[in-house]
Amino acid sequence: MPDRRRTFGPVVLGGLAAAVLATVAATRPWVEGSSGRVDTGSSAYAAAIDITAAQESPLAAALGLVLLACWGVVLVTRGAVRRVVAALGALAALGLVVTAAVAFRDLQDSLARALMSASGEDTAVVHVTAWWAAALVAGLLSLVATAAAVLLAPSWPEMGSRYDAPSGTAADQQQPEGNLDIWRAIDEGRDPTE
Repeated sequence: MPDRRRTFGPVVLGGLAAAVLATVAATRPWVEGSSGRVDTGSSAYAAAIDITAAQESPLAAALGLVLLACWGVVLVTRGAVRRVVAALGALAALGLVVTAAVAFRDLQDSLARALMSASGEDTAVVHVTAWWAAALVAGLLSLVATAAAVLLAPSWPEMGSRYDAPSGTAADQQQPEGNLDIWRAIDEGRDPTE
């Protein structure tokens, strides 16, 4: 059986990469189209706020940021907290996948209505972009990575207790006497001048 501790780096790096991709993809237009002279690719339509709003999914961007935050917390926590945060990340990844799936139909319909309204025409040609596909793939990869984190987190390495805040008062701790004791105190996070 392979050492489960070695899965820490690949899972976290893969999860972070997927979360970054999801966040970037969620801030780009997921659908494009045209109706008459109104085209989402031209700068002339920029004044039509309802058209640009119909191309995006703000929920996906928020879920991408939640995923990034969860991976940051997974890096610095340990034990049950790490697993709970990884589970929260899995829920955010699942939400991203569902959002992308629903957006496939809803954003196309919304953009088509906005284009027809702006152009006065009764037809519109609308299609999803590669950014939508990137967001969907990133959501699926994030779901796999966060599920792996939930399962593997108990065997992953943790930060040492030296990075924790000191728990005792200064009176409880022994005062350093020599240079070596001063350096040990600093290494343990204590202020030797107190």
